[in-house]
Amino acid sequence: MELTTLSKSGNTSTPAYYSLGDCRVADFATIVEQPVDLGDFPLADRIDQGVVVYDSKSLRSRISEAPGRLEVQAELVRVLSEGPGVLVLSGAFGDDGVLDAATDVFRGIIEAEKAAGTAAGDHFATPGANDRVWNALEKFAVADPNAFLRYYANDMLALICEAWLGPRYQVTSQLNQVNPGGKAQSPHRDYHLGFQTMQSAQAFPRHIHQMSAMLTLQGAVAHVDMPMETGPTFLIPNSQKYGPGYIASHLPEFQEYSNERAVQVPLGRGDAIFFNPALFHGAGENVSDDVRRLGNLLQISSAFGRAMESIDRARMIRAIYPSLVKWKASGASEADLQNVIAASAEGYAFPGDLDSHPPSGSEPPPAQSDLVAIALSEEWPPSRLATELASL
Repeated sequence: MELTTLSKSGNTSTPAYYSLGDCRVADFATIVEQPVDLGDFPLADRIDQGVVVYDSKSLRSRISEAPGRLEVQAELVRVLSEGPGVLVLSGAFGDDGVLDAATDVFRGIIEAEKAAGTAAGDHFATPGANDRVWNALEKFAVADPNAFLRYYANDMLALICEAWLGPRYQVTSQLNQVNPGGKAQSPHRDYHLGFQTMQSAQAFPRHIHQMSAMLTLQGAVAHVDMPMETGPTFLIPNSQKYGPGYIASHLPEFQEYSNERAVQVPLGRGDAIFFNPALFHGAGENVSDDVRRLGNLLQISSAFGRAMESIDRARMIRAIYPSLVKWKASGASEADLQNVIAASAEGYAFPGDLDSHPPSGSEPPPAQSDLVAIALSEEWPPSRLATELASL
């Protein structure tokens, strides 16, 4: 039976869940191919292939006073939600040495991880020439605190993060260096639902699909000039407005259309690009001869994406697992067992140590609940489950 929501009058209206049957390329195209008008964004410098470009120097002259700052932030939010979903802050970092210092630290981290044999492969891309560093935020702070302070004091980063997420936002950072010959990623959406499988995404009701994009902001700082041959991020403007996109992004026909429709905006060193996490996008292929395209990928989260209490769920699982095993043996239903697991184990893989458990494409790492379900199914002894939980 199809689940539905009720309108205020009590009449059945929109189905509560998206399904494969909702995913039609023609509907997607109608949304994606809407023109982007500079007149809708009066503070912008220009529109480049549907991407709204702002001059950071101009914005800085407006945000010194509270009314001006709120005006700028309101427009940035409209770009990310009602507009094309993507914007560039041109010249977000200047020539004061801050970017150079950070670049030196980042490249040092990349080389150190290669030498140690701990370097990670790219995400949503064929393994190969690309370098990925997880948890770059913490590694940067430890490697060079002074450079870290100057880098993250940047007013343009704070402006856009606060505009979309409000105060007390939480920053994470991953380095992606696409070397000459580095292959493109597949078109995708991002965290949270963008990191789920197509089947998993269908299990979440429509309002969660809408909410997911409001909980995070995606961005990248260009640490080198990124002309077209280096493969700057490809984007499908307006695609964040397509409702079932977290399901559709996995479908071959949507990936084919996205590859045909995608645009790429060259970035200058020090430019920053930010987009709605529901925007279809991906890293481009680097066909240059000698440019190592280094970007600091920023994934910023709302402060509100937290439970009220801090609970040691691993301790809970260790305590109840022997009883769960006995209850299963006595004939407890699968539904009852799953309900207990949901109430006790962490059902989400994040936040996690992505150095040791990196995600692969749209497949998230296992969560506690996955391990408990497997342990029950395969009749693990408690000691094995405890060891596996500790590895998370």
